[in-house]
Amino acid sequence: MSESEDKEPSGGRGRVQPSAAVPPVGIHFDRREMNEILTVYGRKVAEGEWRDYAIDADRDEAVFSIFRRSSEYPLYRIVKKPQLARRQGAYAVLAAGGMILKRGHDLRQVLFALDRGPRLVKA
Repeated sequence: MSESEDKEPSGGRGRVQPSAAVPPVGIHFDRREMNEILTVYGRKVAEGEWRDYAIDADRDEAVFSIFRRSSEYPLYRIVKKPQLARRQGAYAVLAAGGMILKRGHDLRQVLFALDRGPRLVKA
């Protein structure tokens, strides 16, 4: 029996590298963007309209999907695609059928498409 087998039963075969050493691959929402998204999301959850969400990160885009129920197709998808930043804008809100509700350079302005609703008008 060698000295390395005494210290580690797996013989070094199952060693896991720390995740901090591996840089994240793909596009992600940063803290400011997540704060803006979760502000709108939290308001709609409090109103009882939305119940679940999912976050997907890919090489080309990041997607925040919003669900009424977790077993359904997402009601809305908030997409960040930096490749379109110079053209139409990096952010877009898509409806369930894939129709683009709003696209732009500023996430807060794009999220207004989700936060609209009946408003009290004083006469």
